[in-house]
Amino acid sequence: MIRPPVIILMEPQLAENIGAAARAMANFGLSELRLVAPRDGWPQERAWASASGADWPLDGARVFAALPEALADLRLVLATTARPRETELPVLSPREAAATLRDGAGQGWPVALLFGGERAGLATHDIALCQGIVTAPVDERFKSLNLAQAVAICAYEWRCAEDAGPPAAFASDAIPADQAMMLGLYEHLEAELDAAGFFHPPEKRPSMVRNLRVALSRARFTDQEARTFRGVVTALAKGRGRVLAKLAAKARGRPSDA
Repeated sequence: MIRPPVIILMEPQLAENIGAAARAMANFGLSELRLVAPRDGWPQERAWASASGADWPLDGARVFAALPEALADLRLVLATTARPRETELPVLSPREAAATLRDGAGQGWPVALLFGGERAGLATHDIALCQGIVTAPVDERFKSLNLAQAVAICAYEWRCAEDAGPPAAFASDAIPADQAMMLGLYEHLEAELDAAGFFHPPEKRPSMVRNLRVALSRARFTDQEARTFRGVVTALAKGRGRVLAKLAAKARGRPSDA
Protein backbone atom coordinates (compact mmCIF):
# COMPACT_ATOMS: atom_id res chain seq x y z
CA MET A 1 0.00 0.00 0.00
CA ILE A 2 1.26 3.45 -0.93
CA ARG A 3 1.08 5.89 1.96
CA PRO A 4 -0.94 8.93 0.82
CA PRO A 5 0.44 12.44 1.32
CA VAL A 6 0.29 14.11 4.70
CA ILE A 7 -1.76 17.32 4.64
CA ILE A 8 -0.13 20.12 6.64
CA LEU A 9 -2.06 23.29 7.47
CA MET A 10 0.23 26.17 8.43
CA GLU A 11 -1.28 28.49 11.05
CA PRO A 12 -4.92 27.80 10.14
CA GLN A 13 -7.29 30.40 11.55
CA LEU A 14 -10.85 29.11 11.42
CA ALA A 15 -12.02 25.80 12.86
CA GLU A 16 -14.64 25.63 10.12
CA ASN A 17 -11.94 25.66 7.46
CA ILE A 18 -9.98 22.93 9.21
CA GLY A 19 -13.12 20.80 9.32
CA ALA A 20 -13.94 21.47 5.67
CA ALA A 21 -10.36 20.55 4.72
CA ALA A 22 -10.72 17.28 6.65
CA ARG A 23 -13.96 16.57 4.78
CA ALA A 24 -12.17 17.07 1.43
CA MET A 25 -9.34 14.80 2.58
CA ALA A 26 -11.79 12.05 3.47
CA ASN A 27 -13.55 12.38 0.11
CA PHE A 28 -10.36 11.37 -1.69
CA GLY A 29 -8.75 8.90 0.69
CA LEU A 30 -6.37 11.11 2.68
CA SER A 31 -6.33 10.81 6.45
CA GLU A 32 -3.09 12.16 7.94
CA LEU A 33 -3.49 15.78 9.06
CA ARG A 34 -0.91 17.98 10.75
CA LEU A 35 -1.65 21.45 12.15
CA VAL A 36 1.10 24.01 12.72
CA ALA A 37 0.30 26.65 15.35
CA PRO A 38 -3.48 26.83 14.81
CA ARG A 39 -4.57 30.33 15.80
CA ASP A 40 -7.28 29.27 18.27
CA GLY A 41 -5.57 26.18 19.62
CA TRP A 42 -6.69 22.58 19.25
CA PRO A 43 -9.06 20.76 19.45
CA GLN A 44 -11.95 22.96 18.33
CA GLU A 45 -15.48 21.56 18.32
CA ARG A 46 -16.54 23.61 15.29
CA ALA A 47 -14.05 21.70 13.16
CA TRP A 48 -15.87 18.41 13.76
CA ALA A 49 -19.20 20.06 12.96
CA SER A 50 -17.84 21.35 9.63
CA ALA A 51 -16.35 17.95 8.75
CA SER A 52 -19.89 16.52 8.44
CA GLY A 53 -18.85 13.10 9.71
CA ALA A 54 -15.32 12.97 8.28
CA ASP A 55 -13.96 12.73 11.79
CA TRP A 56 -10.91 10.50 11.35
CA PRO A 57 -8.50 13.14 9.97
CA LEU A 58 -9.46 15.41 12.88
CA ASP A 59 -9.35 12.64 15.50
CA GLY A 60 -5.79 11.77 14.48
CA ALA A 61 -4.55 15.30 13.80
CA ARG A 62 -1.12 16.13 15.19
CA VAL A 63 -0.29 19.65 16.35
CA PHE A 64 3.16 21.24 16.05
CA ALA A 65 4.46 24.54 17.39
CA ALA A 66 6.65 25.26 14.35
CA LEU A 67 6.90 24.10 10.75
CA PRO A 68 10.35 22.43 10.92
CA GLU A 69 8.99 20.04 13.56
CA ALA A 70 6.03 19.13 11.34
CA LEU A 71 8.33 18.43 8.39
CA ALA A 72 11.10 16.58 10.22
CA ASP A 73 10.30 13.01 9.10
CA LEU A 74 9.25 13.89 5.54
CA ARG A 75 11.37 13.40 2.42
CA LEU A 76 9.33 15.32 -0.16
CA VAL A 77 7.17 18.36 0.62
CA LEU A 78 5.36 20.53 -1.92
CA ALA A 79 4.09 23.97 -0.95
CA THR A 80 0.79 25.23 -2.34
CA THR A 81 0.71 28.92 -3.23
CA ALA A 82 -0.56 31.20 -5.97
CA ARG A 83 2.66 33.22 -5.81
CA PRO A 84 6.10 31.60 -6.21
CA ARG A 85 7.50 34.44 -4.03
CA GLU A 86 10.94 34.72 -5.60
CA THR A 87 11.98 31.13 -4.91
CA GLU A 88 13.62 29.20 -7.73
CA LEU A 89 11.81 25.95 -7.00
CA PRO A 90 10.00 23.79 -9.58
CA VAL A 91 6.43 25.04 -10.13
CA LEU A 92 3.90 22.25 -10.68
CA SER A 93 0.21 22.07 -11.44
CA PRO A 94 -1.88 20.03 -8.95
CA ARG A 95 -1.87 17.15 -11.47
CA GLU A 96 1.90 17.24 -11.89
CA ALA A 97 2.30 17.52 -8.14
CA ALA A 98 0.14 14.44 -7.59
CA ALA A 99 2.29 12.42 -10.01
CA THR A 100 5.48 13.61 -8.30
CA LEU A 101 4.13 12.76 -4.86
CA ARG A 102 2.98 9.35 -6.02
CA ASP A 103 6.38 8.54 -7.48
CA GLY A 104 7.98 9.42 -4.15
CA ALA A 105 5.37 7.63 -2.05
CA GLY A 106 5.74 4.60 -4.30
CA GLN A 107 9.34 4.30 -3.09
CA GLY A 108 8.17 4.37 0.52
CA TRP A 109 9.04 8.02 1.12
CA PRO A 110 6.79 10.00 3.47
CA VAL A 111 5.49 12.91 1.37
CA ALA A 112 3.29 15.92 2.09
CA LEU A 113 1.40 18.94 0.79
CA LEU A 114 1.77 22.19 2.73
CA PHE A 115 -1.04 24.75 2.79
CA GLY A 116 -0.79 28.29 4.17
CA GLY A 117 -3.17 30.11 6.47
CA GLU A 118 -6.30 31.84 5.25
CA ARG A 119 -5.11 35.41 5.66
CA ALA A 120 -1.70 35.49 4.02
CA GLY A 121 -0.82 32.00 2.76
CA LEU A 122 2.73 30.76 3.15
CA ALA A 123 5.69 32.95 4.01
CA THR A 124 8.76 32.79 1.78
CA HIS A 125 10.88 31.18 4.50
CA ASP A 126 8.27 28.40 4.84
CA ILE A 127 8.32 27.72 1.10
CA ALA A 128 12.13 27.56 1.21
CA LEU A 129 11.87 24.39 3.32
CA CYS A 130 10.00 22.59 0.52
CA GLN A 131 11.11 20.93 -2.72
CA GLY A 132 8.52 22.38 -5.09
CA ILE A 133 5.57 24.73 -5.49
CA VAL A 134 2.03 23.74 -6.46
CA THR A 135 -0.05 26.39 -8.21
CA ALA A 136 -3.56 25.79 -9.55
CA PRO A 137 -4.43 27.31 -12.96
CA VAL A 138 -6.90 29.80 -11.51
CA ASP A 139 -8.18 32.92 -13.27
CA GLU A 140 -5.80 35.88 -13.13
CA ARG A 141 -8.62 38.16 -12.01
CA PHE A 142 -9.10 36.24 -8.76
CA LYS A 143 -6.41 33.83 -7.63
CA SER A 144 -7.52 33.31 -4.05
CA LEU A 145 -8.80 29.83 -3.17
CA ASN A 146 -10.54 28.88 0.05
CA LEU A 147 -8.33 26.58 2.13
CA ALA A 148 -10.69 23.62 1.81
CA GLN A 149 -11.02 24.20 -1.95
CA ALA A 150 -7.25 24.07 -2.35
CA VAL A 151 -7.07 20.85 -0.33
CA ALA A 152 -9.92 19.35 -2.38
CA ILE A 153 -8.23 20.11 -5.72
CA CYS A 154 -4.93 18.55 -4.67
CA ALA A 155 -6.61 15.57 -2.99
CA TYR A 156 -8.70 14.91 -6.10
CA GLU A 157 -5.60 14.91 -8.31
CA TRP A 158 -3.90 12.51 -5.90
CA ARG A 159 -6.85 10.15 -6.14
CA CYS A 160 -6.66 10.24 -9.93
CA ALA A 161 -2.89 9.65 -9.86
CA GLU A 162 -3.38 6.48 -7.83
CA ASP A 163 -4.87 4.83 -10.93
CA ALA A 164 -2.28 6.15 -13.38
CA GLY A 165 -0.01 3.10 -13.47
CA PRO A 166 3.05 2.11 -11.44
CA PRO A 167 5.15 4.88 -9.89
CA ALA A 168 8.54 5.76 -11.31
CA ALA A 169 11.46 3.67 -10.09
CA PHE A 170 14.37 5.24 -8.22
CA ALA A 171 17.79 3.84 -7.44
CA SER A 172 18.03 2.53 -3.88
CA ASP A 173 20.86 4.98 -3.13
CA ALA A 174 18.84 7.99 -4.34
CA ILE A 175 16.49 8.30 -1.37
CA PRO A 176 16.43 11.99 -0.42
CA ALA A 177 17.36 13.09 3.07
CA ASP A 178 14.49 13.84 5.40
CA GLN A 179 13.73 17.40 6.43
CA ALA A 180 15.32 17.02 9.88
CA MET A 181 18.62 16.12 8.22
CA MET A 182 18.35 19.04 5.79
CA LEU A 183 17.40 21.53 8.50
CA GLY A 184 20.45 20.43 10.48
CA LEU A 185 22.58 21.09 7.41
CA TYR A 186 21.02 24.51 6.83
CA GLU A 187 21.52 25.61 10.42
CA HIS A 188 25.10 24.28 10.55
CA LEU A 189 26.08 26.11 7.37
CA GLU A 190 24.32 29.32 8.41
CA ALA A 191 26.01 29.33 11.83
CA GLU A 192 29.46 29.07 10.24
CA LEU A 193 28.61 31.75 7.69
CA ASP A 194 27.48 33.99 10.54
CA ALA A 195 30.81 33.41 12.26
CA ALA A 196 32.64 34.26 9.04
CA GLY A 197 30.70 37.50 8.54
CA PHE A 198 29.16 36.29 5.30
CA PHE A 199 25.69 37.76 5.86
CA HIS A 200 26.33 41.42 5.11
CA PRO A 201 24.60 43.78 5.36
CA PRO A 202 22.61 42.26 8.25
CA GLU A 203 19.23 43.33 6.84
CA LYS A 204 19.80 41.07 3.83
CA ARG A 205 20.36 37.97 5.96
CA PRO A 206 16.79 36.60 5.66
CA SER A 207 16.79 36.70 1.86
CA MET A 208 20.33 35.28 1.67
CA VAL A 209 19.37 32.42 4.00
CA ARG A 210 16.26 31.72 1.94
CA ASN A 211 18.25 31.61 -1.30
CA LEU A 212 20.82 29.24 0.20
CA ARG A 213 18.13 26.90 1.51
CA VAL A 214 16.31 26.83 -1.81
CA ALA A 215 19.54 26.07 -3.69
CA LEU A 216 20.42 23.22 -1.34
CA SER A 217 16.85 21.90 -1.40
CA ARG A 218 16.91 21.74 -5.22
CA ALA A 219 20.02 19.54 -5.01
CA ARG A 220 17.89 16.80 -3.34
CA PHE A 221 20.73 15.47 -1.17
CA THR A 222 20.64 11.91 0.10
CA ASP A 223 21.38 11.29 3.79
CA GLN A 224 25.00 10.46 2.97
CA GLU A 225 25.42 13.54 0.78
CA ALA A 226 24.00 15.77 3.52
CA ARG A 227 26.39 14.26 6.07
CA THR A 228 29.30 14.72 3.66
CA PHE A 229 28.37 18.36 3.07
CA ARG A 230 28.24 18.96 6.82
CA GLY A 231 31.69 17.41 7.08
CA VAL A 232 32.93 19.87 4.45
CA VAL A 233 31.47 22.78 6.43
CA THR A 234 33.13 21.51 9.61
CA ALA A 235 36.52 21.13 7.88
CA LEU A 236 36.34 24.64 6.45
CA ALA A 237 35.41 26.06 9.85
CA LYS A 238 38.34 24.28 11.51
CA GLY A 239 40.68 25.58 8.82
CA ARG A 240 39.46 29.11 9.40
CA GLY A 241 39.95 28.62 13.14
CA ARG A 242 43.58 27.57 12.64
CA VAL A 243 44.27 30.59 10.45
CA LEU A 244 42.74 32.94 13.03
CA ALA A 245 44.77 31.30 15.81
CA LYS A 246 48.00 31.82 13.86
CA LEU A 247 47.16 35.45 13.17
CA ALA A 248 46.35 36.05 16.83
CA ALA A 249 49.61 34.41 17.92
CA LYS A 250 51.58 36.49 15.44
CA ALA A 251 49.95 39.64 16.75
CA ARG A 252 51.05 38.68 20.28
CA GLY A 253 54.59 38.09 19.01
CA ARG A 254 54.85 34.34 19.70
CA PRO A 255 54.41 31.20 17.58
CA SER A 256 51.02 29.46 17.45
CA ASP A 257 50.47 25.93 18.69
CA ALA A 258 47.82 25.41 15.94
